[in-house]
Amino acid sequence: MRWGKFWPEYFLAVLVLAANGARWSVWHTNATNTPSPAKGTGWTTERKLAAREKTRELWYHGFNNYMTYAFPMDELTPLSCSGQGPDWGNPKNIAANDVAGNFSLTLIDTLDTLVVLGDRAGFEQAVKDIITWVSFDVNTKPQVFETTIRVLGGLLSGHIFANRTGQPFHLPWYRGELLHMAHDLGKRLLPAFVTPTGLPYARINLRHGLTKGETLETCTAGAGSLILEFATLSRLTGDDRFEKAAQKAFFAIWNRKSDIGLVGNTINTWTGTWTAPEITGIGAGVDSFYEYALKWYILSGEVEYLDVWEEAYAAIMRYSRATDGFWYRTVNMRTGDVAYFTIDSLSAFWPGLQVLAGDVQSAIRLHLIYYNLWREHSGLPEVYDTNYKKATSHQYPLRPEFIESTWYLYRATRDPFYLDVGERVLFDLITRAKVDCGLTGIQDLRTNKRDDRMESFALSETLKYLYLLFDEENLVHSDDSNYVFTTEGHILSLGQEHLKPMSAARRKLRHIDNHQCPVYQPFIHVRDQHAEQSGLVQGIQHRGDAEYARLLVGLAPTQSDMNTWSPYGWCERPRVDLFSYDVILSPDGKLVPEDLSPSFLKLGVLPDGFVIQNVTGIRTHIVRRLDGKGYDIRKLGHYTVRTGHLVYINDSSLFPHLDVAQDIIPRQDVLLRFYTDEVDPMLQVQTGMHIDTSNDMQSLLVGYVAHFGGDVTLPRSDTNTLRISRPDGIAVHRDLENDRGCEPYRWSYPDSVLVVHRGDCTFLEKLIHAQAASAAGVLVISDDDLVINPTANRDEVEAAGDLSDVALVLIPQSTGQVLMEMMDRAERGLVSQIRMMVEDDSSASRTGDIPPAKDPNRILYINGHPLLNTRLLV
Repeated sequence: MRWGKFWPEYFLAVLVLAANGARWSVWHTNATNTPSPAKGTGWTTERKLAAREKTRELWYHGFNNYMTYAFPMDELTPLSCSGQGPDWGNPKNIAANDVAGNFSLTLIDTLDTLVVLGDRAGFEQAVKDIITWVSFDVNTKPQVFETTIRVLGGLLSGHIFANRTGQPFHLPWYRGELLHMAHDLGKRLLPAFVTPTGLPYARINLRHGLTKGETLETCTAGAGSLILEFATLSRLTGDDRFEKAAQKAFFAIWNRKSDIGLVGNTINTWTGTWTAPEITGIGAGVDSFYEYALKWYILSGEVEYLDVWEEAYAAIMRYSRATDGFWYRTVNMRTGDVAYFTIDSLSAFWPGLQVLAGDVQSAIRLHLIYYNLWREHSGLPEVYDTNYKKATSHQYPLRPEFIESTWYLYRATRDPFYLDVGERVLFDLITRAKVDCGLTGIQDLRTNKRDDRMESFALSETLKYLYLLFDEENLVHSDDSNYVFTTEGHILSLGQEHLKPMSAARRKLRHIDNHQCPVYQPFIHVRDQHAEQSGLVQGIQHRGDAEYARLLVGLAPTQSDMNTWSPYGWCERPRVDLFSYDVILSPDGKLVPEDLSPSFLKLGVLPDGFVIQNVTGIRTHIVRRLDGKGYDIRKLGHYTVRTGHLVYINDSSLFPHLDVAQDIIPRQDVLLRFYTDEVDPMLQVQTGMHIDTSNDMQSLLVGYVAHFGGDVTLPRSDTNTLRISRPDGIAVHRDLENDRGCEPYRWSYPDSVLVVHRGDCTFLEKLIHAQAASAAGVLVISDDDLVINPTANRDEVEAAGDLSDVALVLIPQSTGQVLMEMMDRAERGLVSQIRMMVEDDSSASRTGDIPPAKDPNRILYINGHPLLNTRLLV
């Protein structure tokens, strides 16, 4: 790395301080204008490895000094070269006692960092030290949240690596001791959840349990960010008490959200009421609640947490995010109005979470704000006022959130700009925080006054993410499992044996989209906006909004900034689309009153979503999709539209140019005749039953044809040779072992039509399985009598291949019962094979042979925005 050019400026600043007693701001001014590495120098493999090894060296400097001077105490005091635990003399010193519990905090918290560093011997020794030295039978009262994320998470991550075979950190002698310790700790924390609301007390004595006079107030993050560790503990031990407690607490928070979808900062654990001033944002007190909603979905697949994340994210992006898309401010949870123009350093985690969710462009913008704050202060101040462009709290205790987001953004974009950011952070940490006995927090970034404390997260998170940033070949980067980093940077994963499959009832109610983050699209500069060429692909520093972010912080440009300037102007206030909004639907665009209680005839509920028969007056909440492809409806009136649900629009008033009275709108239905060729005469002799073939053995039923596959509504001709439309009829079968058609069939059904029930899988999957069984088509018996023509996304249909020789028809429930009775008789041997014939008297012939619309992706647009989870039936 090219450190040499930086040292003269820093050395000069230190001399000035020593000689003249000047303020550290002299140094700070020089550091702010320190140029970036020379233009043209790239990030070679050697340069990355050099930065990685510098980071490794800095980490071991902190860890080895902790083990030498502090262990088995909780934290290292690097200026006094000693250790510290709880403040026994002052129980009210919550700054120390919330974290320190007299349980070797730093060693447990850094356990899986040794895994990231590839230090197997160090990991094994640390596991042995924890087993030998640590006990949770201690008379201390730490915070439930801090103990969970630092200690419980560290033990669980260490256990996963020590116990899992087939990877370098498996310890053959290990017998689950860390998991047993985690179980013991979890049981000591459980009494905190004994409240009427299920919200845990903020603190608990690990030996004596709840103490008299404990405060009833807790924060949203503290009460609602326990599901990762607690549920993992339950899955690994089989003791479901922990997962149930954390889940109850999580939804006790979420179910008390405001009418606009925001949760507050602090809440009363006994009454469940939000406490004044009822504010919220993405920073301290709320932050990890959102993080755990998304990450527990990733780890476990529990879709309810994905629903919470999507709704919560939409609310934050609508109310907390500033109109320029850069600042995220503290707002009133009831109204969404700005309460304070300040941001805190904890909120720097948000860009990383946005990357994980797929909103990379929003992540880039917010990260640029924190990057410029770091450049200005050579660290990230705890609180910054965006209105006055001044830091109001100048501490920096070596927090990890900014470098965590830097790592996420580099992995998503692979832009070397983020390596430059990491190099700057590493340089500042070495220069400002490294002391003889370890690493120290900064009490005042202006003067570099130091704090005699090395918080455990400096080793468990800050330097872990910095190391991963430079280590391209780390095993973490090639792991495509469901692992997540907790809010304390611990790696948790669950094997398939610990995951809960979705229940049949829940699967029937909803289908889940394939959630994949979109590929990052780099910035492309095109001088001529009308040019057909794509233009020049440029990096993060060359974006116009990168310069705008610098101006928002009020930072003077450095020479490296000027090197990226363009003669055509680069500073631009970006246009930011509204992330979510509410509309009251009307067919003609006129204002109509809201229908506060739409009837089922107007807004119906389906197993896979909803159907709107009349749009007038229905309030609709619309949210921009994170993949940037359009919008989704998320609420219809008081109904919540879940991920994977579809909203079917069946209101012909949306298309006034069509004359409904003259019946020129294709009905897309087909008339089906079901019959049997003959009845065995011996049945009457053997059973004494008289079977009237003229009535019982034939039925005319109306079916509704899917918008994919073959078109049964078209009249038979030389060009329409669908097997299902054969003039001599076709055999009808059902497979009782696969009655929903969602699995591959064991047998072949050539030139037959299969009868299945709706549910468990998509219509398209049912047709694909039928085609694979050589069937001519599939008849789906619906769960209700609502009329819909099944649809599928165009991409899914294209991926399925050629389906033109097979067809799918939906039959409403009541008429489907007639067919099922016929099938029952046939299978009992009372009648022979049931056959089906498509009648010529179909809607196509009745309407002048007008074919129905064949586009399977017919969706609704509002103000030019495609609503991708809608399907037009008219």
